[in-house]
Amino acid sequence: MANKISICGIDTSSLPRATNDELISLLEKIKQGDENARDKFVMYNIRLVLSICGRFATTKSNVDDVFQVGMIGLIKAMDNFDLSVGVRFSTYAVPMIIGEIRRFIRDSSSLKVTRSIRDIAYKALSVREQLQKKTDNTPTVDDIANIMQIPTSEVAMALDAISDPISIYESAYNDEDGNLLILDQIKDTTSEDKLIEQTTLKQAICSLNPREREILNLRYFMGKTQMEISDQIGISQAQVSRLEKEAIKTLAELSQI
Repeated sequence: MANKISICGIDTSSLPRATNDELISLLEKIKQGDENARDKFVMYNIRLVLSICGRFATTKSNVDDVFQVGMIGLIKAMDNFDLSVGVRFSTYAVPMIIGEIRRFIRDSSSLKVTRSIRDIAYKALSVREQLQKKTDNTPTVDDIANIMQIPTSEVAMALDAISDPISIYESAYNDEDGNLLILDQIKDTTSEDKLIEQTTLKQAICSLNPREREILNLRYFMGKTQMEISDQIGISQAQVSRLEKEAIKTLAELSQI
């Protein structure tokens, strides 16, 4: 007995099946405008849509939305299928259904990715799926890049680009508590000691008198010589030198550099 799975109110265990000959017969009737044949054909192919939706289970799109978009792809394939081509309907329909779902996911994403990068990513996913079927192991990015004959960095970048963004406020682990957020694991590259040192130095600079601050600014931030500072602020070079030394000594004492 098939397991019952309900999607959009449909009990998948009770879905009908049809042979290829039956599907061809229904398609011929559909071309003649038979609406009942149209409804039957759609019902017979719901399983096909569900199997394709499973490929997109890792995305954050709502499963019912993906299923409905897949059904739109199925209907488009049904309306455009040419019986004279001589291929199975599923061979024609699968790429169309997949394309419809991919467009939906792409257009509903908050991040926009260029078409060239998306093409690389989707081809990489296809190659990965083929390799998994052959080896039963999860292929590495290097394995995929070798098959595609492009740099590994391009494959990695493309796959990252189509990945769903996550909130920094989501739980870092799939635990029951969910107390540890991704935000908690983001490391600040500025060390605590460095921050304390910078803060102390700023406070020490503020304690200098205006003339001392001006001289240090001209000397160490503007790159001027003592003689240039002397000419600019109207005091002797000796006075500039003395004030500079006193200011540095004060900073050293206050900030403990």
